[in-house]
Amino acid sequence: MDQEMHVARRAGIREPQRQRGIARFQQLLDATEVILTEAPDSDISLAVVAEAAGVPLPSIYHFFPNKDAILVALAQRYHQALSALAQKPLDPPPGSWQEIIRRRQMDGAAYLNRHPAALRLFMGAGVSAEVRTLDLQGNASLSAIRTAEFRRWFDFSAVPDLEHRIGLSIGIMDGIWAISWSQHRCITEGYLTESIRASTCYLRCFLPEILPAREPIEK
Repeated sequence: MDQEMHVARRAGIREPQRQRGIARFQQLLDATEVILTEAPDSDISLAVVAEAAGVPLPSIYHFFPNKDAILVALAQRYHQALSALAQKPLDPPPGSWQEIIRRRQMDGAAYLNRHPAALRLFMGAGVSAEVRTLDLQGNASLSAIRTAEFRRWFDFSAVPDLEHRIGLSIGIMDGIWAISWSQHRCITEGYLTESIRASTCYLRCFLPEILPAREPIEK
């Protein structure tokens, strides 16, 4: 999260502290999401966002110095939602580490397909360096979350570089999803199946097929 705040500061985003400002900030992000969803191949500008949100243009400049800044802020919102989704307890408990991969990728793909603007931001060509950096940092955070979940359910004591391996498996997943988006503007069932298969096959190079379960760690 500290890294995301650093990216936000570098992008020049001024996050509000008062309730009225927070509401206006979220209103502008909502309008940006609608524009990216309804016109995925069009250019976006702060003037267009201000008009869609029904706010004066100077109001948007109070929070965002340029269009890249508002896209970074929207990407942050998506990553926060994806992080919360990744930390939602699995019910019923997973029977294998392979099942964790399958269920988590299914949840993530479903979320992104419900938010086409997120797919454009993370998978589309021409994204800003700040958005790309934020996405990579989000993947690193997701890798840490997934590693903790793996260790919560199964004994990975013999795999010291587990987080590194999981991070690479997430990169494989991202690459396959990007191909799906470029061809279909969504993550199709077929490409989701391929990403699960590819990530699982990669991890099988380093992880035993069957691992002993462990009692969940009490929080």
